[in-house]
Amino acid sequence: MFTGLIEEVGKLKNIQSKVGGLEITVEAEKVLEDSKVGDSIAINGICLTITEIGENQFKFDVSQETINRSNIKYLKIGDYLNLERALRLSDRLGGHIVQGHVDTTGRIHSIIQKGEHTEFQISFPEEYKKLVIPKGSIAIDGISLTINEIKGNIISLNIIPHTIQSTNLQFRKQNDIVNIEFDILGKYVLNILESERKEEKLENLLKNF
Repeated sequence: MFTGLIEEVGKLKNIQSKVGGLEITVEAEKVLEDSKVGDSIAINGICLTITEIGENQFKFDVSQETINRSNIKYLKIGDYLNLERALRLSDRLGGHIVQGHVDTTGRIHSIIQKGEHTEFQISFPEEYKKLVIPKGSIAIDGISLTINEIKGNIISLNIIPHTIQSTNLQFRKQNDIVNIEFDILGKYVLNILESERKEEKLENLLKNF
């Protein structure tokens, strides 16, 4: 489990194919301080397990399912990556609950400078519209952010300078593909409501017999 508060921006050092997926090597410093093989790290919001640690770098295996759902398939050596270690029970939950289970990818529709702040407009697949609400939480490349506005399948996010400077958003540009994880609380609520609707339809159907 993560909070969506990025600890460090690392860099992709190597990426290679292997049976069942990929192996990636990431350069980092801060998040390596108390990490060990087997620990979970969120890489651009994707929960991955450390398989090997070296000097200022660590390796991860990436499954085909993760490749299909995330922007891993678009990464190039030298790309900047958001890094966050798993939440400890004693930590403050400064962002929101982020599982590190990417739901889908989105595309940066536009980046607009508004004074000191920056507005990112990001499009996402239509089938996820039920999971976004104004002022709701969303994780973009693992960053905990608040949705300002929704127009169709495009969300607007107001990003403060600190977040820009502390994450890979400083390197992002229009049309870049980003990872999206929708709020887990919203997923549970939607699941409950849809289950209740199905039960109600079944009850009404049985009454007609």
